[in-house]
Amino acid sequence: MTDQHCTVDTSREVVVTGGVDTHKDTHTTAALDGLGRLLGTHTFPATRAGYTALLAWLHGFGTVTKVGVEGTRSYGAGLNSYLTDHGVCVVEVNQPDRHTRRRTGKTDTHDAVNAAHAVQSGRATATPKAGTGPAAAIAALRTTLTGAVKSRTIALNQLDNLIVTAPTALRESLTGYTRKQLITTCARLRPTGDLTNPTTATKTALRRLARRIQHLTTEINDTKTELTTLTTQLLPRTTALLGVGPDTAAQLLITAGDNPQRIHSDAALAHLCGTAPIPASSGRTDRHRLNRGGDRHANAAIYHIVIVRMRHCPTTRAYIQRRTAEGLPKRHTIRCLKRYVTREIFHTLTADITDLTNTT
Repeated sequence: MTDQHCTVDTSREVVVTGGVDTHKDTHTTAALDGLGRLLGTHTFPATRAGYTALLAWLHGFGTVTKVGVEGTRSYGAGLNSYLTDHGVCVVEVNQPDRHTRRRTGKTDTHDAVNAAHAVQSGRATATPKAGTGPAAAIAALRTTLTGAVKSRTIALNQLDNLIVTAPTALRESLTGYTRKQLITTCARLRPTGDLTNPTTATKTALRRLARRIQHLTTEINDTKTELTTLTTQLLPRTTALLGVGPDTAAQLLITAGDNPQRIHSDAALAHLCGTAPIPASSGRTDRHRLNRGGDRHANAAIYHIVIVRMRHCPTTRAYIQRRTAEGLPKRHTIRCLKRYVTREIFHTLTADITDLTNTT
């Protein structure tokens, strides 16, 4: 456990900025004064008692203004909630880029000091997600849904591969079925005999895979029903927009978080979702390019909304025809539409989140 302190002039009030490098079991903390000088570093256990000791340690140097925390939605989630509940301004800090780490090296203490400097210099300004409301609940359900969908896809591929390589008699007996009929048939297989026999072993494997697929399908359907009910109830304005389904609305809420003050403008949401245009001008060429940053899951959700509107919205189709006639490539037209959709979603989403905050 590191424990370093510097002499502090107690004759005048010291403004303290904290920085925390979070891990599963420990959190390394650094304290800086108003001039950016290191006051001390210390490592605390990642428990509620450790959070209490960490905050008391920072207050021991003076008045704590802000604390920069790495990984506020992973190892630092508990610390973020604790500090926020105790009135401390928490700033989300991204990890240093690889070039900086290769040049300066890496230790937990260095990361904590860098987090504090990032807050003081203004490089880190993001407000972390609260993680205490419906957005966190929907995120938990979507995590299980995503995992179940991936597992079912893997099981389906394994089932197909086993049938392709199965003994001839067994393979021919399983041909001509639809996907649903095939899964039902394999789940009803009754393998008997020695497992050293390839046919018996293959039947056993097919039966287990089919039953796994059936179980995962039930789990997926139940989770989708729960998500549909939640998003329709929590986001009535957003889900009423053309092209916004329960799945895309849920993802946008997860990206925005439970605290609407994180997103102060539609431009901020565009940067968060990776739909803000990036200047790519040079010489006499004046243009913008696609943004490859931001939350790619939210970007994909907005892309799906645009695709739906391109097919079913007369206004969107007229816009595409006009921009195409002007010589704008389709990818740039879609970029413009994604930015427009982001602006529209910003107003409905923030209104829905504000209503949720006021209700709770």
